[in-house]
Amino acid sequence: MNIDSSSSMPSTSTIDATVRVRAAGERAVVLGGGGAAGNAWLIGVIAGLFEAGLDVTQADLIIGTSAGSTAAAQVTAMSPNELLSAVLAAAPQHRPGPAGSGDGRPPIGPAAGHMERTAAIIGAAEDAADMRRRMGAAALEADAASDGSAQAQWRATVAGRLPSQDWPERTLGIVAVDAHTGEPVLFDRHSGVDLADAVAASCANGFGVPPYAIGDNRYIDGGYRRNENADLAAGYGRVLVLSPLGGRTRHPLEWGMQLDAQAEELRADGSRVECILPDDESRRVYFGTNLMDLSTRQPAARAGYNQGLALAGQLAEFWG
Repeated sequence: MNIDSSSSMPSTSTIDATVRVRAAGERAVVLGGGGAAGNAWLIGVIAGLFEAGLDVTQADLIIGTSAGSTAAAQVTAMSPNELLSAVLAAAPQHRPGPAGSGDGRPPIGPAAGHMERTAAIIGAAEDAADMRRRMGAAALEADAASDGSAQAQWRATVAGRLPSQDWPERTLGIVAVDAHTGEPVLFDRHSGVDLADAVAASCANGFGVPPYAIGDNRYIDGGYRRNENADLAAGYGRVLVLSPLGGRTRHPLEWGMQLDAQAEELRADGSRVECILPDDESRRVYFGTNLMDLSTRQPAARAGYNQGLALAGQLAEFWG
C-alpha cells in the first residue's frame, strides 16, 4: 500500500517523551527506521513531495528514529533536493561483507547473527519493556570486551552525514533507548546533548554498532521502542508518518509495536494521521536485501522520489 490513512557530555536522565512534545503545534512528521536504504528512501520521498509543491520539512515537529533520526537531522539543515542530489551523485557502492560497510569504518548495521540474536531476545521477553531491558543488557554484554575505540569512529561517521552539527530551531526529537534501564529517551535541543551524539545513539543497534555512551549513560537504537515512534506526536492535529519498513514489526502484535497501533492511538487522541509506506517499486529495489547495503541507496532514493511525486496531490488537503 502506498499511503495508508489507518563525546563528553552531561549525564542525561530519562524523560517522558510524550510530555515533552505534546500539543506543541499543528503538524508533525515522523521518520521511521530502516537502515541505509530506508534513509535514502525517506530523503527521496520528501524530495518528491517538495518538488511537487509540498514541503513537509517545515512541520512544527519532526521525530526521527534510527535511520529516520539521520534523515530528520538532514532535512532540517539542507533542502530535500540538495540531499537527494547528494545521494544520487555518490560513487557507486559495492555490497558490504557481513562485518560492516567494507570501507574501514566500524560495522554499520547488524553484525553476523544479529537477527537470530534479537529474535531470541524477543521470544524470551514478557512484554515490550522487558524486551528493551533484555536488549540493552545483551548489547552491553556483547560490548564488554571492546576497547571503546568504535565510539569515536561511529560518532565521526554519523557527524559526517549531517549537513549541520547544530540543533535546528524548530522542534526535532530523536528517539533512543537507555541500555541500562530499557527506558525510552527523547533528545532535543534542550537535552544538553550534541545533535551528532543524539543521532549516533538513536542508530546504535547495540550489536553491529555498540551501545553509545553519552556522559555516564549508554544508549541503543530508538527502534527498540517502536520502529516509527509515531505516538510521540500525540496532541498534533496532523501527523504524517514515513515508514521505510512498511509499518511492520517483528514483535507480538499484542505488544502494540506496529504502526497501525500507533496510528490508532493518535486518532483516538484527536489527530489526523496519514502513513506513507514503500510502494511496489520501493519494495522491489530494497526489500529482501540487506538494508545496510550502501549499494541500495541510489535505487531506494529514486523510488522514494517517484513515490513522493505521485502522492503529493493526495496529501495536499491533509497537509494544508
